[in-house]
Amino acid sequence: MSCSGCSGAIERVLKKLEGIQSYTVSLEAQSADIYAEDGLAYDTVLEKIRKTGKTVVKGERDGVEVAV
Repeated sequence: MSCSGCSGAIERVLKKLEGIQSYTVSLEAQSADIYAEDGLAYDTVLEKIRKTGKTVVKGERDGVEVAV
């Protein structure tokens, strides 16, 4: 993420995604912390973020690093 528009795009996608409990998007840290219900698949969240045109470099699920 290189600008507030980038982080805003991710926030808009997460806000609309059913099953998201909370999230924090940090432009400064270039990261997003996402907390979701158990029924929401990691791959679904990843796909929605990628559709914004952003590159996901790494991810974790329940504290365990997972492939992106």
